[in-house]
Order: sequence, then C-alpha cells, then structure tokens
Amino acid sequence: MTTPAVTGTRVPEAVHRRRWAILGVLMLSLLIVVLDNSILNVAVKTISTPAPTGLGATQSELEWAINAYTLVFAGLLFSAGLLGDRLGRKKVLLGGLVMFGIGSALAAFSSSPGELVAFRAVMGLGAAFVMPATLAVLMNVFERDEQPKAIGIWAGGVGLAMAIGPITGGLLLDHFWWGSVFLVNVPIVVLAVGLMLWLVPDSRDPSPGRIDPVGVILSVVGLVLLVYGIIKGGRLADFTDPAVLAAIGAGLAVLTAFVIFEKRSDHPSIDMTYFRNKVFSAAISVIALVFFALMGVTFFAVFYTQSVRGYSPLETGLLMLPLAAAQMIFAPRARLLVDRFGNKATTTGGMLILAATLGAFATLDEDTPIWILEVVFFLMGTGMAHIMTPTSVVIMQTLPREKAGSASALSNTFRQVGGALGIAVLGSVLSAAYRTSVEGHLTALPASVRHTAGESIEATLAAAARLGPDGASLTAPAHTAFLDAMHVTALCGAGVALAGAVVTAVFLPGRTALTPPDSRAREEAHAGADGAA
Repeated sequence: MTTPAVTGTRVPEAVHRRRWAILGVLMLSLLIVVLDNSILNVAVKTISTPAPTGLGATQSELEWAINAYTLVFAGLLFSAGLLGDRLGRKKVLLGGLVMFGIGSALAAFSSSPGELVAFRAVMGLGAAFVMPATLAVLMNVFERDEQPKAIGIWAGGVGLAMAIGPITGGLLLDHFWWGSVFLVNVPIVVLAVGLMLWLVPDSRDPSPGRIDPVGVILSVVGLVLLVYGIIKGGRLADFTDPAVLAAIGAGLAVLTAFVIFEKRSDHPSIDMTYFRNKVFSAAISVIALVFFALMGVTFFAVFYTQSVRGYSPLETGLLMLPLAAAQMIFAPRARLLVDRFGNKATTTGGMLILAATLGAFATLDEDTPIWILEVVFFLMGTGMAHIMTPTSVVIMQTLPREKAGSASALSNTFRQVGGALGIAVLGSVLSAAYRTSVEGHLTALPASVRHTAGESIEATLAAAARLGPDGASLTAPAHTAFLDAMHVTALCGAGVALAGAVVTAVFLPGRTALTPPDSRAREEAHAGADGAA
C-alpha cells in the first residue's frame, strides 16, 4: 500500500485509524538504533578490559568504536532519506533494519578492537536508513495538528531507549560476555520487521531528489579526517603534532570543498538554501551543540561511576535511569510549554538547565553523595526534553510534508555529527588533561608502557594491575588525575551548551507561525502537490 505524501491533503482514513499502532512500530524501530548506543555507554569499560573479559581497547579505539557508527550514520543519513523519498520509506526501513541486525551479530563476535570498529560501521549503515524513515513515515500518517504530539511521543521513545539501554546492558554484562550487548539487537530487529510488514504503509516523495554520490563521499571523508586528527591529538596530548595538524587541516579542506560542491550542484545532498532561514539554521545548530555536549560528557560519566566510584555495569545503568526517566516524562509534555511560552523561551530554558548540569560535573569527586549525581542526571534529562521536542517540531514543520525525509535526515545528520565531534573533541580534552595530570606518577612503570598507560584511567589501572602489589600506589593518583580531567571536560561541555542557549535566545521564534524556509521550498511544495494530483 502506498500513501502519497502531499502537502494539503488529508491522510487516508484506513491509515489514520491505525496511526497510533504505526507510531508504536516506528518507535520500536527507533528503539534499537538508540538502544545500541545507550547500551554501549555502560559497556565501554568492559570492552576496554584486557581479554578474555573484554577486547583490551584503548580510549582512542573506544572513541572510534562509537564514532565509526555515528560517522557512517551521519554521512549517509541524507542520501538514505532521499532513497526513502524515491523508493518508498517502508522499503528503506526494512532494508536498514536487516542491515543493522547483520552488523549487530557480527559486532557481537568481534575478536579485536579493529573488527569491532568495522562492524560498528556496518551497523551505522543500517541505522542511517532507519532513523530518517521513521520520522518521515510519522509525518505522513499524522495530520499537521497532531504532528507535535506524535513527535513528542517519538522523542519520548528516545528517553525510553536511554532508560532500557543501560539497564539491559548492565544485566547482560552481569551474566554474559561483552558481545551480548550487540547480539540483543537481533531479536528486536526480527520483531520490528514482522510488525513493519503487517502495519506500516509505504509513502514516497512524488518529486524526489537525485542521489549525490560525490557529496556523500566528500562529507564522509572530511568528517573522518577531522575526527581522526582530533582523536590523535588527544591521544598524543599534543595538537601541534604535524600529523594531527595535517589530518585536521585536510578534514576542514574536504568539508569546505563539500560545501562549495553542494552550493553548485543541481542535486545536492544538503540543499544549502534551507539554511537561509535563520530559524531553521538555529534549530539545526542547537541539535548539534546539544549532542556535542551530551555525548562527550556521558562518555566520561561511565568511567566516573565504574572506574572511580566502583559501581558495576548494572548499577551504572540504574544510576543513569533518572536521565532517561526525565526525558520520558517531559518530552511528550514539552509542547505544552511551547504552546504557553513559545519555542524561544522553552528551548533557551532547556539549554540553560543543560549547561548547569554539565557544569555540575565539575563539582563531583570521589566522595560526592551519589544522590547528587542522580539529581544532576534528572535535571539533564529534563533540559534535553525541552530542547529536542521543540527543535524537532521546528525543523519538521519548516519544510513541506513531502520533504519529511530530507528534514528528518538533516536533523539526524547534525545530531550525529555533533555527537561524533563531541566524543572526539571532549574525549580528546579528557585524554590530554588526564595524561598531563598522571604522567608524573607513571615512573614506576617500564618505559615501554608509560605512553599507553597514560592514555586513560583504565589503561593506567590495567598497567598497575600487571605490576601486582607494586602497582597499588598508582590507583589514587589515577583517580585524582581522572577527576581533574573530568572537571575540565565538563566545563568545556557547559560552555558549548551556553553557546547553544545564546543561539536559541537570538534566533528561535516565540509563538509565531512557522513557514517554509524560502520561496524555493514553497515552490517545491506546490510542485509536489501538483505532481501528485
């Protein structure tokens, strides 16, 4: 069954009647994409543990295991959205789910960090086809007046995944090997595919864009080079190293070439004319800044709870529950504040709450009462809920309905790019600050292992464990060095969130009506309607 996505037409009655069941299936599909990263958050310490418990991954390898997924995801999202517009969103959703399931099974049985990075990239390839299609289908089965409510529930699904993920990961790691955190995706994929075939209608853009392979290649290559340079700089604790500068410079040059090419192309991956609308640009930028700060901070939060505080993976998952619970509670209700106070006030308030909670990590130490961390997590989730729902609605409603796939892909592209850069930049800040603090305490180690041992707290503790009783004296300095590095990194994250608050306060609308970003978008909307008619 194909449901044409046409601006100004009503959703067919047969689809309208089962719209909430369809939303449930879409949220299940979304669940596995988000669930995977939230599970991985509590598993990174276990994966960094030497074999046979883990893979012995270094901090830079862990960053790549996360970023291999997010960079492929981000680089292909827009093309995936266009393929969904052209071939049908249901078909693309099904293909993405199957690919994600295959990548998950392969990742579960990785025998080295390099294999894990490669199979995570396969998972990112599948996820790139799932995420934009879920939101695009949503926009085509709900009428415009119900879209904000549906998007709020959809965003609440992210909170649900964040709640289930760490707890599920903790339970699995308590009873099975580390690969189980990936293998758990497979039965969820099977269930989602079955329900998708039964319930979800197909839809497509009557005037889809052409695929832009050159733009895709330039964007992926540029982002990989940039992230590689940033991670390498953090690992070396030296951003002036020629190899680091060369990688970062090459990444920026390729990304510049990407922007120039997109502006001149008659079928760009990203239509740069959308960004002439300041509201649209601000909403997209805020999403990137939020995930830049959030992903970077949650990356080190797991090491704080497990390596410094001594909590198990399951206990860590439970500790992160307030973050997810707040999103589940407030994401569907954020639209009520938007109705009363407008997008500007609601989102700016959320950004300020997020900045405050990120800054609060700079006050945590080894003996801080754990309830304080729980309050910080709950407030962080509250801030997130009042950012993501309003900005998602702004982005989706500034483009015509038949461009829902493109709007969703743009939103998720910037979310993933922001998250990848957050892990790379803030992870590198953490690594560099940690090495600077701990280097003076590593003289008891053989010279051949000092550099590796100084990369992360887990590397230091592993090296200390190999020394036996003589290594016990390294534990306290490692904890102190990590806390110092965490405080610096948290303040950097808070600064990014404050920058986001300024963007929302200046550019987002209050309670004014949203319009397509420019005359070209309006012309495309009319052309799409005429073509479907």
